[in-house]
Amino acid sequence: MFFMILGVGGFLALLIGWNMLGKYMAGQAAANMTIPPQTVTSTRVVSEPWQGEQKSVGTLRAAKGADLAFDVSGIVTEVKVKSGAEVSEGQTLIELNADDLIAERRRLEANAALLKVDLERARQQLAYKGISQAEFDRAKASLTAAEAGVSQQQALVDKRRLRAPFSGRVGIVSLTPGRYVNSGTAVLTLQQLDPIMVDINVPQVQLGEIKPGQTVVLNLEAYPDKPFIGAVTAISPKIDPATRNVAVEASMPNAEDLLRAGMFASVAIQVGEPQTYMTLPQTAITFNPYGETVFLVKHSGKKDAKGKPEMPTAQSVFVTTGVTRGDQIVVTSGIKDGDEVVTSGQLKLKNGTPLIIDNRIQPPNNPAPAPQEH
Repeated sequence: MFFMILGVGGFLALLIGWNMLGKYMAGQAAANMTIPPQTVTSTRVVSEPWQGEQKSVGTLRAAKGADLAFDVSGIVTEVKVKSGAEVSEGQTLIELNADDLIAERRRLEANAALLKVDLERARQQLAYKGISQAEFDRAKASLTAAEAGVSQQQALVDKRRLRAPFSGRVGIVSLTPGRYVNSGTAVLTLQQLDPIMVDINVPQVQLGEIKPGQTVVLNLEAYPDKPFIGAVTAISPKIDPATRNVAVEASMPNAEDLLRAGMFASVAIQVGEPQTYMTLPQTAITFNPYGETVFLVKHSGKKDAKGKPEMPTAQSVFVTTGVTRGDQIVVTSGIKDGDEVVTSGQLKLKNGTPLIIDNRIQPPNNPAPAPQEH
């Protein structure tokens, strides 16, 4: 019995010793294991001006626009404008047949000219008491009535001429001489596009920050690399009860003639005074339930056994973030200007991971990125 107990005890001692030896060997292996380096991109933290913005969308419309029509019906005799032409206020664009009206106007003009001669003769006779004052007054009234008839007839002639009510650009001209036009039918579009207006809808909660004169930056898919700069010109005095939005109007210079009425645009209204913030690409931030972190690139300044500089290592730090702008994000604490921060590849990092910095391809860091067509 004694030898049995002794044998069992020896076996247990051997088992415990073997287990301890295994743990020791594993610890030694772990201690000697090196963390493989990881390739990442990095950037330096810089403070830069930051302009607060209220973003929305807008629709462009002409500063002045009209679908032109005749007040009367008639046959087109002359089209004096081409499609897309620039015209001046008062310029004749299209004429209808007015031969009969012009002939009647000439008859009335001749009659008025005769009455004018009669009035001058009556004036001379009145000076010599050759006629009474009443006869002179009748001659004067006859001339006035005749001249009014000429003006009335000229107005009828003018209704056969379609004139530009303001300077601008005409649309597509499809009329040709000989075509019959009904009164009230739109025959031509005229729009004034410089400046061009932008209609913007802004949530009521943002109303207190928006004022006339503030800068408006416009981005369009048609010109992804070209922002357009304008200004707020008016704010509607009422709020739409259905959407709780307020209408804001902006004016945009269009001297290059790139903007067209009806275009859809992304709008940023600059509000408040410019501030200076530390910024990073949004890809540099790791968002966790317990807070936001970034990986700093730490250079030891030491050299290895071969005399080469040691590889930099990763160090995780907590940061406090703020507002975003395009691809960028504000960092208010946790880092400082000049710190080198990992901008991509941080998912495979932990504290102490050796880093290979490869900045040939950087993540986007544009404060105002434009949508890309695919």
